Amino acid sequence: MDTHVLTADTYERVRAARRHHEEAAAERYVAALPQREEVERLCGQGVSLPDTDSQLQARAEHLISGGALPMETVMSLVSQEKPGRRLLERIIGASKDLQAVNFLSRGSRAAATVSRVSLLENGRVLPLGTAFLVSPDLLMTNHHVLPDADMAARVIVEFAAETGIDNTPAQSVVYRLRADFVPVVDEDLDFSLVRVEAGADGRPPGALFGWNRLIGAQGKLVIGESVNVVGHPSGRLKEIAIRRNELRVQLDDFLHYDTDTEPGNSGSPVFNDQWEVVALHHAGVARKDAQGRQLRRDGTPVQPGDPDDLVDWAANEGARVSRIVARLRTSLAGTARENVLGDLGLLPVTAPTAVPAAEGLSARAPEAAPRRRGLRGRTGAFAGRGHLLFLHGRGQEKADPEHMRRSWTSGLNRGLTLAGLPTVDPVDVWLPFYGNRAAGTPGRESLLGEESALGFAPAAPPSDPSTRVLYERIVREAAVKAGMPEELLTAEEAFGLPGGASGALRRSLAWLAARTDLDALFVSAVLGDVARYLDDGEARQAVLDAVRESVPDSGPLTIVAHSLGTVVAMDLLTQLDAAVDVRLLVTAGSPLGLDAVYERLLAPALRRPERVGRWENIWCPADPVTIGCPLRPRWGDDLHESVVTNAREQAHAVHEYLAHPDVARTVALGLFP
Repeated sequence: MDTHVLTADTYERVRAARRHHEEAAAERYVAALPQREEVERLCGQGVSLPDTDSQLQARAEHLISGGALPMETVMSLVSQEKPGRRLLERIIGASKDLQAVNFLSRGSRAAATVSRVSLLENGRVLPLGTAFLVSPDLLMTNHHVLPDADMAARVIVEFAAETGIDNTPAQSVVYRLRADFVPVVDEDLDFSLVRVEAGADGRPPGALFGWNRLIGAQGKLVIGESVNVVGHPSGRLKEIAIRRNELRVQLDDFLHYDTDTEPGNSGSPVFNDQWEVVALHHAGVARKDAQGRQLRRDGTPVQPGDPDDLVDWAANEGARVSRIVARLRTSLAGTARENVLGDLGLLPVTAPTAVPAAEGLSARAPEAAPRRRGLRGRTGAFAGRGHLLFLHGRGQEKADPEHMRRSWTSGLNRGLTLAGLPTVDPVDVWLPFYGNRAAGTPGRESLLGEESALGFAPAAPPSDPSTRVLYERIVREAAVKAGMPEELLTAEEAFGLPGGASGALRRSLAWLAARTDLDALFVSAVLGDVARYLDDGEARQAVLDAVRESVPDSGPLTIVAHSLGTVVAMDLLTQLDAAVDVRLLVTAGSPLGLDAVYERLLAPALRRPERVGRWENIWCPADPVTIGCPLRPRWGDDLHESVVTNAREQAHAVHEYLAHPDVARTVALGLFP
């Protein structure tokens, strides 16, 4: 086949798809005329943020909980204004008009995630559009840019295709797309997700350029606020549209905003001033005359062959990120491609509400759960020198223990491989399984709950009064340790928010979620189950009994515990047979640094437990469960600690912790001293 014909056909496909979306955007633009007129009317009356009260409320909450404003500014505004719309406008306006100096550095970091997408044909590189990373190796662009696997196989993506600080072109870094990954696409919202091959150094592009978290929650933008678009217009080096760009209309699925963009910006991320992605840019709306003809900037009709930069664009349109997230969850949930949700950090979601009560996650009777013992490791493993024990965390009632054992071992083997050490056979690993043992005493919820394929079970606060008090104390302590001002816990009513314990709890969870880029539901689920474990004595002992069923009764032992499992490990040490020699305890993603947790242990101590030869605590600053770390201020100097950097959206994931070569090397030293 002639390559020139192939290229012409390919370009025509892209142009035709883009024209289709431009026409659809133009229709929505016309239909949105009443909204635009209302916005203009309110602006004429001096309203700077002509959005609904509920949108302003959500936006103010998002800004405050995310730390976008200095607390001194917030408290000053509260003292000047009564609760209501005026206060909300002042809060949002302060964030709009006065940017911290890190606006520039955060913008630079966000811009680094953006790449140019080009067609590779017969040695020629022909630009198609823009894309940006939404995970270490997942790239998002428009469906009309990369509609299928055939197109993905024929493109390259270039990062750092830009001018440097000295105004000379930087050396771009080129990647190809994974041929074995079928793009996740949606034609209506015009998005495509593709996976990028690792670079020559074996690392995904996100390791060098970072990535953007897709946030499904509301509150990222209101009408009248600025947006910033980073892309490669007409295939040029990376540019940014950052001046006089405002959101004008919010539709159900799309946003309309004023900004200078060109067709090469197809697939560009649209950021708010906190550099969160609010939309995926995909189309422009050209001004038209009475005859419906597109107009040039000089007011004359567009002629065939006119370049796009001559067109008078009335507005631009992008698909809302909240709708993209919802569509991804709907289309991938329960399918073989659900792992993509995990890669995007979108697994912690609420359980489906349509499940009948008799079959729902919280309605299962404790005795209905099958009794599943843990998995025993092989005798004589590791040259007969010891045993390796994994202690899992919460939310595993429907999990397959064998799958869990292989998953943990896979993460550890990745770290061992990077450390240049021999890997571990999963059958050598002991894995007590207690996900179906923590039913709780009558009148209490199931302790560990279920974890569906989509993530964590509903995170309603514990209903038992004493457990609820402990849960609120744990959440509050974690939020304060994460930098939340004490004043914010008691000042909700000043913002027009619910006061009292429920308001403080919601504010604390929102603060933790914003500080760590993890879902508040996830934070609530983990900390809620820690409280249930510590407060329900019968359920606690049921967990420990289940663990002891699958623990070696003698010999050297290395324990690797994660999350709630680290609390279980501390209690287990008081009940292990005396013939067990605990040479190494590795805790990862642990809440043991919180006073409310420490004080409720079976045997709290100010030092490493006596029967443990070495204690190594691993924590990630972005993990909300490790807010109380480092542990040494509480537990003393008789332990070793390491700080690791996990992917933000997987900051609490055990496989992320175990995949670090230093962590894996520590485990190996416990097995082969």
